Amino acid sequence: MDEYTSRRRIWELTCPGLPEEVGRVRRWTRDVLGDSRCAEEAALIVSELSTNALLHSASGTASGSMRISLFRTSGSVVLAVTDVGGGRTKPHEVAAAEGDAHGRGLTLVSALGRRMEVSGDDEGYTVMVELDPGMAEPEPQPAASVRPSTRERH
Repeated sequence: MDEYTSRRRIWELTCPGLPEEVGRVRRWTRDVLGDSRCAEEAALIVSELSTNALLHSASGTASGSMRISLFRTSGSVVLAVTDVGGGRTKPHEVAAAEGDAHGRGLTLVSALGRRMEVSGDDEGYTVMVELDPGMAEPEPQPAASVRPSTRERH
């Protein structure tokens, strides 16, 4: 069966724009990456990005939605959250003042990931985060071949 299994995996989940979906997305991410060393970091990142999509775009309206994509290879994990647009600004890091209640999320996401990119336009933005390969699982090694034991005949 190994010939049917790819080392690269892609999962996608589209959710309605409801606040309770953030918890669902977090659990889904943990489930998909359950055996990965970066599952908790990925869950935190996807929580932040999906919350931002709901708060800062039309994804959080009654007819809104968001799409979460997860790409996994043996050496990296890439998360992407896409909103439906309609926000006032492009997602960006903000230098939050000490007393500010908001504005640290994308800075935190950027610090957790190896790379963060924002793409899109008023029709929808995607925030993509690549996790540090050191957090991802190492390249799987092929199973050692087992030779049948040899018996001496007397």
